[in-house]
Amino acid sequence: MTPDDALPHLLDIAHEAAAAGASVLRERSAVSPSGLRLSKEDSGETEKTSESDIVTDFDRRAEQAVRSVIHQRRPQDSISGEEYGTTTPETPSGYRWSIDPLDGTTNFVHGIVYYGTSVGVMDPDGVWQAGVVIAPALERTWWASRGQGAWSSSQGSEPVRLRGPQGPLTAGLLATGFGYDPDRREEQSQAVLAMLPKFGNLRRLGAAALDICLVADGTIHAFAEYGIWEHDWAAGALIAEEAGVPVSRPAHPNSAQAPDWCVVGDLGIEHTQLRPLPTRLQDTAADQR
Repeated sequence: MTPDDALPHLLDIAHEAAAAGASVLRERSAVSPSGLRLSKEDSGETEKTSESDIVTDFDRRAEQAVRSVIHQRRPQDSISGEEYGTTTPETPSGYRWSIDPLDGTTNFVHGIVYYGTSVGVMDPDGVWQAGVVIAPALERTWWASRGQGAWSSSQGSEPVRLRGPQGPLTAGLLATGFGYDPDRREEQSQAVLAMLPKFGNLRRLGAAALDICLVADGTIHAFAEYGIWEHDWAAGALIAEEAGVPVSRPAHPNSAQAPDWCVVGDLGIEHTQLRPLPTRLQDTAADQR
């Protein structure tokens, strides 16, 4: 199978895997028909790094469902996931999947319907080839494969090709996010103050994968966040690129080791004006002093 032949195959698997994860998330309505906040007993909620950084049984079961599809269809591929880390077979193909089974866990637990499953795949050369993001509560899906454009559908409607945001920044929205560490949030808040004058207003919606897709479909003009992980942007960044939107990915997949900016769309300022500097640039600046 040539790389070009593999693209539809990879996209099909990404769709199937993301749908498997989203199916687990749809079970929320059976646990809480009212749509109100889930109790810790209902969600299996536990803390990760703080009281506000949580993981649920839905996260874990959704990731297991996504992994199962990928492993069945492509057993020689590596898989990186938010909850279970990276698994590599004995004879790896060189392809690696990056999955966020439940992006927007806090929203999910609190009954805010902005969350989803994200699945992206990278080839042996480190090039992202396919990505799918499904927001089950919104009944929306976004997807792309390299060189084939970006697409979206809602409630089973005909797919619509995505073209990115239109119109001036001053009439558009900027989306961002904030970390769990107070010092990190302070740095991110200062960065927002530098960006916001260029935009009509700001939104903090709570699920980076979906935010990036909203830039791809033109709902939001730009997204910028410091310190997010690869699984947050893996699928969405490709979808945005295929919609014609400029994308600057973090240089390292591990946000804890090397925090960096993920920028999707036009910020109206040079990325070098953003603070804090990525770790790699901080090191360079220190060497030059």
